[in-house]
Amino acid sequence: MNKKVKKQFKKRPCYFCLESIEYIDYKNTEVLEKFISNHGKIHPSRLTGTCSRHQRLLSTAIKRARIVALLPFVAERVRK
Repeated sequence: MNKKVKKQFKKRPCYFCLESIEYIDYKNTEVLEKFISNHGKIHPSRLTGTCSRHQRLLSTAIKRARIVALLPFVAERVRK
């Protein structure tokens, strides 16, 4: 019998809860870039470990920073 075993993983602690940050500022691009992939996508909370409250605040801050042109919508392609 081949039974699939689910992999148990330990949930990462929320970065913003540990640093006791209540408001995520859209102008702080150094922090926001940690939660964006190379292609410009927002990382899900299961990868970053952020709690649901801070994930919602984080996504709105990233979207605001994109509109003000502090962060790119899509990463630039490298042509060969």
